[in-house]
Amino acid sequence: MSEEIRQRILAAAARVYSQYGFRGATTRLIAAEAGVNEVTLFRTFGSKAELLQAMLQSHVTATAVPVIVDTGDPERAITEWCATVLEYLRGHAHLIRKTIAEAEERPDAACAACEGPNSAGASLVLYVERLRDEGRADPETDIDVAVSMFMSALFGDALYRDVMPESFPQPVDEAAAKYARTFMRAVGLRTTGVPDRSRERKVAGSRRRPR
Repeated sequence: MSEEIRQRILAAAARVYSQYGFRGATTRLIAAEAGVNEVTLFRTFGSKAELLQAMLQSHVTATAVPVIVDTGDPERAITEWCATVLEYLRGHAHLIRKTIAEAEERPDAACAACEGPNSAGASLVLYVERLRDEGRADPETDIDVAVSMFMSALFGDALYRDVMPESFPQPVDEAAAKYARTFMRAVGLRTTGVPDRSRERKVAGSRRRPR
């Protein structure tokens, strides 16, 4: 079977799945959308489940995972990363929304659809941990929790802004910068290269107090 036909079936499966979900995305509908017969579909992928899993995986790998790039300026790096993640999520919103809705029934599909965002979040954790080790972020910050909250905000904005606009008052073109600045405050991130010694001074001062 030619690669052109395989890609045509995958693209058709994505369109049908995003509209009808797993149960409604029948092989007959997908084959008709792709302009092939069901025999060709089964010969290529084996089953509907294998086809839809391949479709989700192809969408994950088709777009590069947003990995944070160290520009030497944390605010710029995080803002650019945030904008890329929002773009990535918006581009995959139709599939992610459908897999989340069916997560209880098909958790494997939800995991596949969220693989890219999860990897993006992991790259941010590593970046902030390095900044913390350099003394540029609050040493007591729970970075995993902060990143989890940050990613939840990005998911909400990208997937549900169109249905709950009142929950996202910030304009679309300002969202990345606003989210980035809020996250930086949450982890006590400083944009200068000078380590924060305030905590050390507090500890030293408490030791000098008379008992």
